[in-house]
Amino acid sequence: MPRRGENIYKRKDGRWEGRLLRSDGKYQYVYAKSYKEVREKKKNLQEGIKSWGKKKPGEVYSATELFEHWLKDCTFDRVKPSTYENYYCCVQKYIIPFFKRSRNDQITELQVKQFIKTIYDEALLAETYKRKIISVFKTALREILKSANNYTSILEAVKIPRTKTTTVQVFSIKEQRLIENEVLKSNDKRALGVLLCFYTGIRLGEICALKWGNIDFEAGTVSIVGTVSRTKSFQKHGKRTTLLVGTPKSSNSIRKIPLPDFLLKLSNKSITYAKNDNNYILSGSDVPIDPRTFQKLFKRILSSAGVKDRKFHAIRHTFATRALELGVDIKTLSEILGHSNVIITLNVYAHSLMEQKKIAIGKLNEMHRTHMEDSSFAVANSVGHD
Repeated sequence: MPRRGENIYKRKDGRWEGRLLRSDGKYQYVYAKSYKEVREKKKNLQEGIKSWGKKKPGEVYSATELFEHWLKDCTFDRVKPSTYENYYCCVQKYIIPFFKRSRNDQITELQVKQFIKTIYDEALLAETYKRKIISVFKTALREILKSANNYTSILEAVKIPRTKTTTVQVFSIKEQRLIENEVLKSNDKRALGVLLCFYTGIRLGEICALKWGNIDFEAGTVSIVGTVSRTKSFQKHGKRTTLLVGTPKSSNSIRKIPLPDFLLKLSNKSITYAKNDNNYILSGSDVPIDPRTFQKLFKRILSSAGVKDRKFHAIRHTFATRALELGVDIKTLSEILGHSNVIITLNVYAHSLMEQKKIAIGKLNEMHRTHMEDSSFAVANSVGHD
């Protein structure tokens, strides 16, 4: 039973849970081993929410405090767990440590530029991760400085590095054939998921979240509506990570993809192993498979097929590359992949598009040889005759 008027409950697992209504109409939760601890945590949280963004006369928050407050305010009910994990890692590992060791622990245009330079110059960080850190930094600054006088000038100092075009990992036709043969002869029914990814381009988390009910056998389509991820658990007690089923990467990632006939037939044969539409395809139960478990199966298939080891995401790149080779237009491909816009598709698969351009120019060259060279000889003779 809840304590009257306090929104504090004792859970079935023995822990106490406190609930606090935020200004945005959503609840924030705190947990502890005793009623007294929860009440104290709830009181501190309530005072923190009231004071957040409201400075006392003459009081100035340090940059460290501001970023800590922002991170506390970005609870799981506001952002996806995977997004919060990214925020947490970037703020705790890079942003707060920089301002703590800075002589001037304030958010100024100069400090912002120095932080950006520090991240740029960090040789051990991958370019993609540098962009992620700076992107999180800018997101936090927008919220922290939204009422500050120097809001615009500081945000303009945050320059996110441009994405560099890199060659993506792709399986060759021969390698894909070897992998598909290994999947078809495998006794592990989960291996069908690898084949499904090769012909739809769906992501690892999306295939793990796929249920039998997501496949419309009459229409011949599959609906991508979820994703599975293993994220850091921010509870003080319990497991370090937790398996979560959430919505896909973006609103564009929620999509419907046509399936090849041969895949529909294979899926029909496998559906006898599922109890109902709510069962996950890979696990065969109402609990999804861990993406790490499916990755290990994928690695074993590569090894058995005698194919060089690649990341699972190489399947998605292979699908896109094959589609371009077969003449699928970039807009259609972008929608199938679930990209937020065509520019992303163009940037990622620029190398494949160049191959298509070469083929197109080759066709024009062939046209010239076939129709123009012979006619130019005839034209030259007619001109000389005149």
